[in-house]
Order: sequence, then structure tokens, then C-alpha cells
Amino acid sequence: MGFFSFFYPWGVILQVIAIVHFIRRRPDGYWLWVIFFLGPIGAFAYIVAEMVPDLGLLRGVLDGINRRKKIAQLEGLVAANPAAGNYEELAEMYLDEKKYARARECYDKAISPRSEHPDPFYRRSIAEIHLGDFAAAVRDLELVTSRDPKYDFNRAIALLAHAYANTGQLEKADTLFQQAIEVSTLSETYLNYARFLAAQGRTSEARTWAEKVLASKAAMPRYLQRRERPWFRAASALLKKLPG
Repeated sequence: MGFFSFFYPWGVILQVIAIVHFIRRRPDGYWLWVIFFLGPIGAFAYIVAEMVPDLGLLRGVLDGINRRKKIAQLEGLVAANPAAGNYEELAEMYLDEKKYARARECYDKAISPRSEHPDPFYRRSIAEIHLGDFAAAVRDLELVTSRDPKYDFNRAIALLAHAYANTGQLEKADTLFQQAIEVSTLSETYLNYARFLAAQGRTSEARTWAEKVLASKAAMPRYLQRRERPWFRAASALLKKLPG
């Protein structure tokens, strides 16, 4: 095989690694052509450009391992001392782990009639939204925004608008979304607003806001583009469903 014997089987292995990563991460589509048509050289270029920067995401994996250890410790702690502060810390760990049902249970135990700080209510509402209990999320987010309308850099009012939209309170949802998009640049907010508009048959407006999510990609550094990929995919999926 001469010179090309150097690349076999390592070149094939590089291509397989690159393709698996591409399928899992879904970067720009042109990379798939680079991997296939340039062979091992294209796969190596992909690995350098896309996989090596992703090594920074390993920190999230390590954080997850440490978080699960912390959860085990806190479970033992709340069994011995079921104080509100211990339950709130445990709830935050479960929320970060995306175990929303357990997070909500812990916030229920952390929150009492004397609770004054809006944060546990706000974080419980996030768990409730992920669980599809939008009515409960409305109650918590109304309390949060009544105490601080700009809570979490205006994300609270955007989530309340989303919860209103999913409980049939359409006028309230529209009003709050209008407030949120004036001060927020979150992909989450733009996409939730686009979905709300699409559900109301306001197709042209929905398309505009979904396209804003994708348009923001060009101005983002690469690490932010990686973090925002789920929103980009969701915006693309919504655009495909909307009439031309």
C-alpha cells in the first residue's frame, strides 16, 4: 500500500471517531463532507477543530461526578437533620443533575410559609416547567416576579410568559413575552416566544424569532456555540414545521 499504509488502519479509526462525535454533537453539516471526502486528513482536521475544544466540556463530566458524591452526602445529612437549608442545597444538586421530580420534592420541603427569598421558588418553578406542571410554575413565578420583576436577569418573566402560554392565559403571555424580548437575548426566550407565536397561527412572526436564534450563532465564540447547540437544533426543527 506504500505511503497510504501509514494511514491504515489508523485513518479509518480516525474517521470512525470523528463520525461518532459528529453524530453526538451535530456541528456544522459541512464537516461530514470533510470527514468522508478528505479521508483521514479530513477526520484529523475535524478532531483538531471540533473535538479538541470539546475537551473543555469534560469539566462538566467531572462536576457531575462530584455532584453525585455530594448528593449522596446530603441525602445522609437530611436524614439526620431535615433542616430547610439542607433540603434546599440538595434540591439545587438534583436540579443541576436534571432530576426534576426529586428536585421539586426537596424544594417542597425547603420552602415554608416563612420563606422570603425568591430563589427556591424560582428554582422549583424550573423543575415544574420541565415536569410539565405549568400551573404550579405560574404560582411560583408570579411570587418571584412580584418580589423582583427582573429576577435572574429577566429570565423569570420570560419563563412566566412561557408558563402562561401553556396554561391558556394567552394575553398575559403575549404581554410578558413583549417585555422579555425587549431586555433579553436568551435563545430560550426567543424560541419559547417563537413557539407561542406559531401556536397562535402567527407564522411569519414565529419564523422571524426562530431565525433570530440561528442568526445569533455567527456572533458567538465557539464555546458558546457548543453550549447553545440544543437551542439551534430546536429552532431549526421549528422552522421546518412552519409553512413556507
